[in-house]
Amino acid sequence: MTLENIIHMNTGDGESSYANNSLIQENGIQQAVPFLKQSIKGLVNHDVFNDCFTVADLGCSSGKNTLLVASNIINTVHEVCQENDRKMPQFQVCLNDLFGNDFNSIFKLLPDFYEKLMSDKGESFGPCFVSAVPGSFYGRLFPDQSLHLVHSANSNHWLSQVPQGLENNGLNICMAKTSPLDVYQAYGKQFHIDFTKFLQMRSEEVVRGGSMILTFLARSTVDPSKDDCCALLELLGQSLVDMAKEGMLRDSDINSFNVPLYLPCEDEVRKIIEYEGSFSLENINGFKLNWDPYDTYYTNTYDSNELSQIHAENITKLMRAILEPLLISHFGDSIIDVIFKKFVKLVAKYLTKKKPRSLFVTISLTKT
Repeated sequence: MTLENIIHMNTGDGESSYANNSLIQENGIQQAVPFLKQSIKGLVNHDVFNDCFTVADLGCSSGKNTLLVASNIINTVHEVCQENDRKMPQFQVCLNDLFGNDFNSIFKLLPDFYEKLMSDKGESFGPCFVSAVPGSFYGRLFPDQSLHLVHSANSNHWLSQVPQGLENNGLNICMAKTSPLDVYQAYGKQFHIDFTKFLQMRSEEVVRGGSMILTFLARSTVDPSKDDCCALLELLGQSLVDMAKEGMLRDSDINSFNVPLYLPCEDEVRKIIEYEGSFSLENINGFKLNWDPYDTYYTNTYDSNELSQIHAENITKLMRAILEPLLISHFGDSIIDVIFKKFVKLVAKYLTKKKPRSLFVTISLTKT
């Protein structure tokens, strides 16, 4: 089974669902709003769109964050049009994610979404048409020159496939600090292929002068062995190793499992955009968020024992909502609870010694 048929966030609205464990993603989306406003002002000032504004949210996932993005865009267009004494356009909002995404939960939110739009904007607003477009954004999704704005949050760090050449990664499940150089190179090569392909596909679909706003996980150093970017995945890998030591897993099961996730540095992103050549880079901005999105303290460098347990439990819910379907596809569902029980203990212990934060970058691009 290909990755695009496996990777998706936990569906529904239960305790382990992505819908109830995606606050850090929401925080990242809100960090990108200033760049969104700047891009939309440019679209209005240069008359890039006329009567209909077409936007695609790629890797939309499910839950309230999906329609939060649409609301942010519509509100910004409304604000900018009012400032420029311009008639509001109609909206076509295209929601994209892989085939296993929980689109049905999004559809159930649409009546309230439409009602709020009419209430906030008045009877003269709209109309707004929301549709789902399932498929991989590493391929074509839309007709030529059909999009004015592309938004994507928390998605471009996911690779189209597990990189080839990871045989030497041992019991690591990601690009870990102890991974050999050829593993770093394999991950970096796959990201270069995928991000280049992503830009090429969007260059066919976005109108000239159109914009893209992309937010994704990144790392702060060129050398990945000197960065804590994959520390959470390393702790998850240690959970699996501990289970193998207890006879609950085989080493071969872990050896054959690698998470298709890559966190690039800023220099890599810049070079790929320049190499592909279809978009100009307008802005790039990095920001850090605590692993636990409910943790609002950014001055402390480690947690007390009590706080570490609380934060570890929140982090574990987040990681489970993201990775459980992928783990089940490889290890089965009978050991999932055990994996995350071990994981939460390792995270709590880690936080008493060190409190790293996740680095995100937001980039603003214009189609040339």
